[in-house]
Amino acid sequence: MGLEGLELRSLIKKSGELELSLAKVKIPEPAADEVVVRVEGSPINPSDLGLLLGAADMTTARSSGSGDNTVVTATVPQPLMRAMAGRLDDSMPVGNEGAGVVVAAGSSSRAQSMMSKMVAMIGGAMYAQYRCIKAADCMVLPDGITAAEGASCFVNPLTSLGMTETMRREGHTALVHTAAASNLGQMLNKICIKDGIGLVNIVRSAEQAEILRKIGATHICDSTSATFMEDLTQALIATGATLAFDAIGGGKLAGQILTCMEVAANKTAKVYSRYGSTVHKQVYIYGSLDTRSTEITRNFGMTWGVGGWLLFPFLQKIGPADAQKLRERVAAELKTTFASHYTQVVSLQEALQLSNIAAYAKRATGEKFLINPSKS
Repeated sequence: MGLEGLELRSLIKKSGELELSLAKVKIPEPAADEVVVRVEGSPINPSDLGLLLGAADMTTARSSGSGDNTVVTATVPQPLMRAMAGRLDDSMPVGNEGAGVVVAAGSSSRAQSMMSKMVAMIGGAMYAQYRCIKAADCMVLPDGITAAEGASCFVNPLTSLGMTETMRREGHTALVHTAAASNLGQMLNKICIKDGIGLVNIVRSAEQAEILRKIGATHICDSTSATFMEDLTQALIATGATLAFDAIGGGKLAGQILTCMEVAANKTAKVYSRYGSTVHKQVYIYGSLDTRSTEITRNFGMTWGVGGWLLFPFLQKIGPADAQKLRERVAAELKTTFASHYTQVVSLQEALQLSNIAAYAKRATGEKFLINPSKS
């Protein structure tokens, strides 16, 4: 086939330095069950930033070279190097998901059926001009869907559906979500409104609250408000939510949610127990917007849990048949429930500009970047 393309790489050196660069790679001939996709859109999700930037202090970032030869370096603080041990001196491709047109296909009927089609895909190394990938990791997009519309149809849509599916499977009836005005949070609101699920949204500003009101959210609590704990308790009483998904991770918020769940549960308790309410209260941490330690003040009885939750282990747990049902719903509602909006579209070269890195590294609510590796 003879194709070559640029690929964005992230390297953390043993010397304590992050290096971002573009590498020219040869694209292999697709095997029977593979396709080659010309990537035309790949979002920068918070989960991508963990690999892209590692533990580097991006306030120390500096740039050399230009265009395809741009190299960005930044210092990784020494106390954080231990967490990077598994990837030292390993130049790693980045990007969980993306979309583009199939330009070559293997001999299998599944691969051949995707030839010249617009597909969404998941499997890493998406910040690249071309991606050779298994056909099974691709989804043919409905007619009229662009690469930008399909680029984010795996991580955020399946995560938000995974949250409601986890709720059902674990016997809860309503949800709490933090950093709720995010792209993912807005999707979760649309799902819950459509499916009749009670949802308590926790935000960090009046501006974020307004974003959610405009799409029909009912229960919104501002964690910066002096009345936050009372507001949250009242929302929990109204919805009966006993399950929370926390994108913040660090600080006191997870513990505050459990405290308010306990107060809400005791409002309707028929019998006193010195061990607290018998209603199980669960917080799943699925992000690290706050990298501090998680602080838990145990004032919510003994029937509770705090754990981690990730999309891919969840999909493996429910099995391919149920995971496929979730994918089919995403495809059917890609222009409505699962529509993604981007504040900026950048090329691979522009993704390495210091001003752009400073913007997307903030993980700011309402700001989402899309990389189009095919953009000149």
